Amino acid sequence: MALSRFEINRRTVLLTSAAIAANVLNPMRAFAQETPRKGGVFNVHYGAEQRQLNPSLQASTGVYIIGGKIQEPLVDLDAAGNPVGVLAESWESTPDGKTITFKLRKGVVWHDGKPFTSEDVAFTALNMWKKILNYGSTLQLFLTAVDTPDPQTAIFRYERPMPLNLLLRALPDLGYVSPKHIYETGDIRQNPVNLAPIGTGPFKFNKYERGQYIIADRNDNYWRPNAPYLDRIVWRVITDRAAAAAQLEAGSLHLSPFSGLTISDMARLGKDKRFIVSTKGNEGNARTNTLEFNFRRKELSDIRVRQAIAHAINVPFFIENFLGDFARLGTGPIPSTSTDFYPGPNTPQYAYDKKKAIALLDEAGLKPAGGGTRLSLRLLPAPWGEDISLWATFIQQSLSEIGVQVEIVRNDGGGFLKQVYDEHAFDLATGWHQYRNDPAVSTTVWYRSGQPKGAPWTNQWGWEDATTDKIIDNAATEVDPVKRKALYADFVTRANTELPIWMPIEQLFVTVISAKARNHSNNPRWASSTWHDLWLAE
Repeated sequence: MALSRFEINRRTVLLTSAAIAANVLNPMRAFAQETPRKGGVFNVHYGAEQRQLNPSLQASTGVYIIGGKIQEPLVDLDAAGNPVGVLAESWESTPDGKTITFKLRKGVVWHDGKPFTSEDVAFTALNMWKKILNYGSTLQLFLTAVDTPDPQTAIFRYERPMPLNLLLRALPDLGYVSPKHIYETGDIRQNPVNLAPIGTGPFKFNKYERGQYIIADRNDNYWRPNAPYLDRIVWRVITDRAAAAAQLEAGSLHLSPFSGLTISDMARLGKDKRFIVSTKGNEGNARTNTLEFNFRRKELSDIRVRQAIAHAINVPFFIENFLGDFARLGTGPIPSTSTDFYPGPNTPQYAYDKKKAIALLDEAGLKPAGGGTRLSLRLLPAPWGEDISLWATFIQQSLSEIGVQVEIVRNDGGGFLKQVYDEHAFDLATGWHQYRNDPAVSTTVWYRSGQPKGAPWTNQWGWEDATTDKIIDNAATEVDPVKRKALYADFVTRANTELPIWMPIEQLFVTVISAKARNHSNNPRWASSTWHDLWLAE
């Protein structure tokens, strides 16, 4: 397969890897002792609008990058990746894991002046996290009640044990709180506040001009003393990655998060002292590239066809020639970065084998027709990063060599989410699965049946497997860490055997940020966090 047929060449990738690696070794650089400067406007590249800004309702880096500055979770992660209280000050669990009590922070107010209380936590948990939030619906499957004996106490009650470490790992992403008094009447999903959020965070929503920008201003009544430092954050909607890089170089942008630029532009900026290009601050968001199968398409419900598609794609070649040093061969839904749960590579895998792929298609009854075509499919790639676009093209060209013709259908972020996860108008889809510290947070929902229709990044494939469901549920409620790890090894084996979705590539996100920024990349999910301590040097 000739490299000239793609948008990028191997030399550019290797230069990119080297440039980023140099910054990873010392990504923060050494600055003299500085006093944080108040003021300034921080401009952020926002590459794909998602038609949602409330992180209580949609778990997504594209939502956290904005909503995570306006709304806050009960718990976040500190620099070492350990849970640290935000809206919650402390927590404890009963020995049986069925009751978890949070003591909430006093003196916190919503941006409209109303007090933050345990009633907000209870309402959000039961009506948003449990019923609507992608990932949250599975995490909180056995949540039965949230008691509120006083304004600063929320007691979570579970039908089956909830491991405290699991919940604390999940809450940074799945624990954002919304105001009850804003959402308790009407349809939560259609509430206009979802695009003009009211939170407790360091920045207050100001304005949203679709297709142009979103603005949030400093919250002068924020509960952290002397925070935030910035006066304003502006997220500028720029779908053209090259244009975003040009604006960074011109000084119109300070940040492009989540691998938002082209690989060649990251290579150039990685050698420019005005910028820091690094994976630091993304350790809590390891990602895998996916290939998602719609079982409503009869041919794809045949395991032999899914196996054939996997065997037809030379993943090591793609990684070596297009992604370079910051990607590795994936072995399933739990990446190797998960030291607590990674089961190792000895689970069912699908090595490149074109002859085997053709034999499997023959066995499935898909014989070549006129022109050698066996099957025609529509592939929807997510618009999140250049690697997804490259991967989609590589899939298309690889499958053409076994008689499977692929039409690539591109959409904006909202269109992709709606067509794949709500309307199910796809044959194949590809994007990113993000692993968030524990398989039960944002991984098993890609496989657990019974997900709410329209919930992004969940099992919307039309696939159900009672064995998988049972393993997932047992692992999520097992308080013994050794037994939990063994159950997740069983889960990976089953997932790779049934193959409703394939996750063959592991990566970390790359951040491109102005060297004028201070206190950035200082926790494992920095781009999603509050930025209350971020400031700009002159």
